[in-house]
Amino acid sequence: MRHDRTVRLDTDFATAVARTRDALADQGFGILTEIDVTATLKAKLDHDMEDYVILGACNPPLAHRALDTDRSIGLLLPCNVVVRRDGDSTAVQALDPGTMVALTELDTLRPVAEEATRRLDAALAALTAGETEG
Repeated sequence: MRHDRTVRLDTDFATAVARTRDALADQGFGILTEIDVTATLKAKLDHDMEDYVILGACNPPLAHRALDTDRSIGLLLPCNVVVRRDGDSTAVQALDPGTMVALTELDTLRPVAEEATRRLDAALAALTAGETEG
């Protein structure tokens, strides 16, 4: 089982981040945190790397349902969405929500994972509308 759901965009990094925020919002995900990995590694380690940001996305109703099933599931919630330069394109990646079920073997999480997958897939599909996937 793959652990990620990835699309590639033929657009600049800043536009990809903005479009990703909008696509996630359209599916009920708010952005609670943003980690600029590029800037952090430069500031802390003087390391240069490609544009890379982690968006901490949360859909509160889905998170609530998952946490009611298992309080420790917060460790596996599919909250992080990565936007990063990858050669001539920008990759947008999300953790496959099915990972929660696969790792915990809790079938009670399956409906939450399925809905999260539908919402994340819809957000990713909206990003690639009019583009070809790589």
